[in-house]
Formats: sequence, structure tokens, C-alpha cells
Amino acid sequence: MKNKKLYVVLMLLLGTGVISSCTKDYLKSDQYFKDRLTTEKVFKSKLYSEEWLANVFLEFKGENADVASKGLTPHCFADDMYYGDRDKDYDPSKNELSYNMFKMGLYTENDKQGTWAQCYRGIRNATTFIQHIYMNTEMSTAEIADYRGQARFARAYLYWLLLRKYGPIPLLPDEGLDYTDSYDNLAVPRNTYEECANYISDEMLLAAKEMEALGMKRSQDGSARPSVGAALATRAKALLYAASPLANGNNASIGARLVDNQGKRLLYAEYKEEKWAKAAAAARDVMELGVYQLYWTGLQTTGNDATVIPPKDNNFSEKSWPDGWANIDPAKSYAQVFDGTLPASGNPELIFTRGTNQENEGIDAMVAHQLPRSATGWNTHGLTQKLVDAYYMDNGLDVPGMDKEIGRGNGSNRLSGYVSQEDYDKGKYKPLRPGVSLQYANREPRFYASVAFNGSFWTLLNETQERNRNQQVFYYRDNDKGNGFNSSNAYWLRTGFGVKKFVHQNDTYEGGSMARIVPKAEPAIRYADILLMYAEALNELGGSYSIPSWRGGVYTISRDIAEMKKGIQPVRIRGGVPDYSVSVYSNKVELRKTLKRERFIELMGEGQRYYDLRRWMDAPVEEALPIYGCNILMNQKDRDLFHQPVAVWALKTTFADKMWFWPISHSELKRNKNLTQNPGWTYND
Repeated sequence: MKNKKLYVVLMLLLGTGVISSCTKDYLKSDQYFKDRLTTEKVFKSKLYSEEWLANVFLEFKGENADVASKGLTPHCFADDMYYGDRDKDYDPSKNELSYNMFKMGLYTENDKQGTWAQCYRGIRNATTFIQHIYMNTEMSTAEIADYRGQARFARAYLYWLLLRKYGPIPLLPDEGLDYTDSYDNLAVPRNTYEECANYISDEMLLAAKEMEALGMKRSQDGSARPSVGAALATRAKALLYAASPLANGNNASIGARLVDNQGKRLLYAEYKEEKWAKAAAAARDVMELGVYQLYWTGLQTTGNDATVIPPKDNNFSEKSWPDGWANIDPAKSYAQVFDGTLPASGNPELIFTRGTNQENEGIDAMVAHQLPRSATGWNTHGLTQKLVDAYYMDNGLDVPGMDKEIGRGNGSNRLSGYVSQEDYDKGKYKPLRPGVSLQYANREPRFYASVAFNGSFWTLLNETQERNRNQQVFYYRDNDKGNGFNSSNAYWLRTGFGVKKFVHQNDTYEGGSMARIVPKAEPAIRYADILLMYAEALNELGGSYSIPSWRGGVYTISRDIAEMKKGIQPVRIRGGVPDYSVSVYSNKVELRKTLKRERFIELMGEGQRYYDLRRWMDAPVEEALPIYGCNILMNQKDRDLFHQPVAVWALKTTFADKMWFWPISHSELKRNKNLTQNPGWTYND
């Protein structure tokens, strides 16, 4: 029976056509299985075994990318970012998932379903590999263990992608399924969220141990292969999600309505604080590897792009990295993590990445849609006023007028006035240029590395004509370079805020050529996320817990402020922002609120916000708030009105129960009679 099962899987593999080479990068493909191979022939051969495993990692591409443009992963767009193209309201020929359709829940049970098919195909093939790699006669014992660990990582990571998107999903038997068995025996019901998270945790722990001898620093070699750190980091993320309100003590309607085929709840109503302790310990496991650190680059004292030094704060400003920012450039240190300055092999912060091997809707396509029209970019990916307001002032205070329009303001008003030529000549308000609103002055460094505000500066150094480089870009309606509102097309920023994050100083889209965009490694999991996860999990604790480490020791886990600072301070220092106050650290509710804001800022555009809002159960409020932005209908002569936030008529918002999880496709529900649909979605066409 085993040979029969494997033969079926082999046929599935052969049917996909292309198999990847493992010689350097699992995500490149140029080799083929050309004949029918027996179990023994495949797994005795190192080459064939590598090809099999490479095929598993092919399933990480496409809609399974963590960070990509909306054609693959609209989940990268929540209440922070939006996209304006693909909208039939402006182009009737479009029949695609627009941002408004996405935000209004107008997608269907058939939209973006590549995740389900790819993940389960990869899971089946990874299981076959795990079961048979022991046969290999061309690898050492250590290599066999390492390859088994990589396959185990792949299987667990694919489950993680499913859990995050669809909620609780069926866990297939580790021994695999006999696909010649009866239909009834192949129908596997959904497991609970806790069962799924615990399975991912256990498998990632085992994968880390299997990879320990050869895979400790593999993520730093540019191969896009999994490492010990990648396994432990994914484990931490799964446990953090399982500890969060959506899956831990959920007494909302979604918790009661999401059930398996026997009516059993899949999201537990009982709250268990210890889940937070387990998540914190898992994040600490990654931290104590000593492999990862936040990237930084040194202070630059001369030139047009000299470091904008944050003001003194009597703490971080007088100390060198890692205790302070005195010798670093915070804006460049943050920007270069994403913009392609660093290859994956040179980025000490990347824990897991698919490298630069992304499909047509990868990060390069995302950047093409961020670039202004004057650089022949599509000029359609933008930011919301809520996100722009979230960034701190350079002294760590809130920006005046923050969230005033959505009723959360502190009574202050937005700043008026603009940078004058005299201000600019005197070096005041760096890095702002003449004509820029003072609302964007004296903001924290991450703001300038991320936000394309009205009048921001774009270098565009890959433009062939020098006159097209080094542009100050305005988004007024009467902008003569076509960057402002245009009723005849969709290529304008709905809020008047664009996206600078991921954009390299050389990037341009001249001639519609992606070759003019610097390749960028996908930040699927990075160290800053782990640090903030550690602080978040610790903050939720009221008691003390003894939790085993991955290597067999024991951590004492509690709400220890010194430990929480280990997660928070490195992120703030690298960002050039002062530390939180003592009162914030001492107040669980205030720190929870502040950490959510920190993730909003630090992880913007990395596919985290959509899922964070759901696991925190904040989505019904945050996703439904009206989107505000600049009044993009105003011309330059009405610049005061342009900078007065208004509700954006072109961007719609809502939240319904059906939007907690992605729908399961009708075809899968027909195929598996024991599979239940997510609440709010239908079973049949």
C-alpha cells in the first residue's frame, strides 16, 4: 500500500512539471523528473531527494507569499495601506479584486484560493519526504536529519499559512493519506485552533532540533532555505496567535459560530493566561540563539543625505549602538532593511525569506505601484491618515492633531504653515524641502523612511535622463507632472500619501521596466517582529510561569519590565525614538495600546496588520473606521485645504463577521463532506 500511495504522489509531482534545484535556492526551478521513479530510486539519490524537497518549497510562492503586491496577497493592505488600481469604478474593463471590494468583504468563495491547494499539496509531499529520506545512501546522517528538518519546517509552515488565513483547518495524519481509499475515509474534519497551533509548535520544535547541526545560520547565507531560527520564530508566531483574544477566551459571536462537523467549538471560550507565557518563551528561544540582530548603518555627517540626528533625550541620544543611536543613522538603518540595499545574505535581521524569487506580483511590482507618475510609476499604493498620524514626533510625543477626525484626539490642532525657502537654506526642518506642510516636520526617522507626503523628495537615480532624477513630488490636483488627482484614470493617491518603504534611492519604473527597480528580499519573518512579540506576550501576564526552553532548560516568565524592555528598546533605538515613559511600562493596558501602535509603525506594509487586527479582535472597530486623508481635489493655491484631512470618498470600509477568516472554496467543501465553512460564507455555488 505504501508504494501505491507514493506512486500517486509521484504522479502529482510529475504533473506539476517543473521541479526546483536545491543547489543554491529552493525557489528557482530548472530541473525535471523525466520518468516514473520508484520510492527507492528517488530517496536513495541525493539529487532526486533535493528535487523532491525543492518541489515542496515551490508551494511557498504565489498566493502563499508573506509580503507581495495585491495580485497575490491583498492581506498586505488593511487600515494602513490601500491600492487604487484594479477598480472598475475608474476602469470598467477591470474585473479584479479592488481594495474597496476587499475592504467591503465583496470577494467570493472562489477568490484567492491558491493558498489552500498549494499548502495541502506541499504538506502531502513534505510528509512523503519525511517518511522516506532515511533511505538515502548519498548523504551523511547529519545531512539526512537536516533535510528532514527542512521538510518538517515546510510542512508546519504551510499549516501556519493555512491557520492564519482560514482559521482552524484539518490536520492530515503524519503517516499520510492513502489516496486510493474510499471518499468517506479521506474526509478529514477541522481541528481546533489550539490543536493546530500546538501541532505547528511541536513540529517546528522538532524541525529546529533536526536542523541544529547544519542549519543554525543558514538564513544568513542567502539561500532562502529554512534555519533553526526560522523554525523557532514560526513556532513563536503560532503560539502568540493562539494566546491572542481571537483564539483565547473568545466569547464573541464568531467563537460560537465557528464549529466543526460535530458542532464542537474551534475557538476556545476559556481564557488561559499561560498561553502568553508559552509565546513569550518561544520568542525568547529565538532571541537567545544569538544569531540575529537589528540592522544598522553608521552616522553620515556630510552630503545632501546626511543623517538627520534625533533630538537629545538624556538616554539613547548620548550612547552608541546598541545602547543608543549616537553613532547610527536611524532613517537609513530602517529603510535599508527593505529597499534592496542589503542582499538576504547581508541582512542580520532576516529570519526567514523567500529571497528575491517572487512572481509577477512580488515586492518589485509593489514598488512600481508606489512610484510617482513622474517616474512612470503607477502611483496607486498609498497610506491612510491614521497610519501617518501614528508615527511619533522626533521627541517621542504624539503629532499635534493626531486622530482628531476619528474622535480620538487629545484636543490639539494640526500644525499650520509650510517650509519656506529661507528655512530650507538654513537647514531647518530637515529633511523637508520648500513648500512642505509643517505637519510633516520634526517627525521620527521611520516616518521619513516610510511615508511619501506631499512635497517629499524622490531620488530616482536609475532614470536615464538626469533631469528626471531628484524630484520633489507634489500631489495637488493641478500638478503638472501628473501626480495629483485625475478623473480620467485610477493613477492617483486617494489620500495624498504614498509609500516610501521598500523604495531604493535608485528605483524608477522608466519604460515600464522592472529591471530599474533594485531587487528586494522578502521580509517574511524578521527579528524586530520577534522582539515586539516578546514584549507583547510578557505584558499580558499576571503571574509567573516556568516554561521549558527549546534546548531543555527552563525560563521563568513573568511581566518583568526589564525583560519587556529587551523587546522594545532595540526597536525604538534603531528607529531613533525615545523610550516609553515609566507610567506606560507600569500599566498593562497602556503598554498594550502602545505596543499595538509600535507594530502598526514598525511592521507597516509587511502583511502583519491585517492579521494583527483580527487576532487582537480589534478589526470590527479599526477596519470599519472611515479612511481619512488629504483633500486631493484641491489645487496648490488651496494648499491649506489640501492639508486639512477629510473622509476619503473613494475608499470604503466596513467589517462583518464573515471577514474574520477567508472563505473555504466550494470545491473543497464538495470534496470533503466533513469540512465546515467559515461563518458568513456559503457552501454551494
